[in-house]
Amino acid sequence: MSAAAGIDPKTLGKVAVLMGGHSAERTISLMSGTGVLDALLRVGVDAHAFDPAEQDLGELKRAGFHRAFIALHGRFGEDGTVQGALELMGIPYTGPGVLASSVSMDKVMTKRIWRAEGLPTPDWRQVASAAETEAAFAALGAPMIVKPSREGSTIGLTKVTDAAQCALAYQLAARHDPEVLCEQFISGDEVTCPVLGTGAQARALPVIRIVAPGGNYDYQHKYFTDDTQYIVPCDLPEGEEAAIQALVLKAYQTLGCRGWARADVMIDGPTRQPYLLEINTSPGMTGHSLVPMSARAVGVDYDTLCLQVLASAALDNPLPGAGKG
Repeated sequence: MSAAAGIDPKTLGKVAVLMGGHSAERTISLMSGTGVLDALLRVGVDAHAFDPAEQDLGELKRAGFHRAFIALHGRFGEDGTVQGALELMGIPYTGPGVLASSVSMDKVMTKRIWRAEGLPTPDWRQVASAAETEAAFAALGAPMIVKPSREGSTIGLTKVTDAAQCALAYQLAARHDPEVLCEQFISGDEVTCPVLGTGAQARALPVIRIVAPGGNYDYQHKYFTDDTQYIVPCDLPEGEEAAIQALVLKAYQTLGCRGWARADVMIDGPTRQPYLLEINTSPGMTGHSLVPMSARAVGVDYDTLCLQVLASAALDNPLPGAGKG
């Protein structure tokens, strides 16, 4: 698909690219937003940078913006709060709506829904103290992942291999979020799979296999080094990619996602069983980001991807005349 294939940038109106914000992922959001803004300008969209940490959101309505491309990551951008404000202003926005964004940002709630729907996700415990973290370690075994339930980009995450690490791991996670998740560690291939579209038109893009130095796909290796390998085509055993795409699409639809998102999956080495870890409803769009990489594998370049996502902007509950400026 190309920009010339059915999307006229001039029909999309005045567009705000929301970036920066208040979350711990502000730096990455500014990188994503700058990339998106430049792409939209290149294809002829009337796009403007907008940082909710520095500008009143109400200015979006007063300034006559017709759409918003959400390049915010983390809380106050990916958790339903900005989505709700845009709903009230009648400004269509990219990505899932209020409920799906809120639920997807909360890893504990996401896992509860996936488990209720019979979708595989690693076992977990929600904890509220160092003592409960130690109890979770005894139940889940080593290694165990301890992380904030409502943060992204591996912020506040610890891989615990000994009970003596539990207290510090809990304290680090709780510094970012009072809701702390302890999760069974799955050892094997780490993959990610984006989804584009809504409802019956949603489709999974190619799976990317991630090979990080020492298996440590942390904040630094995600965004600031070139040491991590991203393998696409993913070169998994026959049939596995299609199975993961089907699983991720079901996970996306189960949470009520629309527009776009990206799910992270671990494949257990001995059994080859895939396990859903989490879903990102405002995926990164930096030079190291995975959705553009996957899209390129099916012939969709970065600029066209940004235009396509922008064209999918919508409201959960449009009022008469909403989005017309």
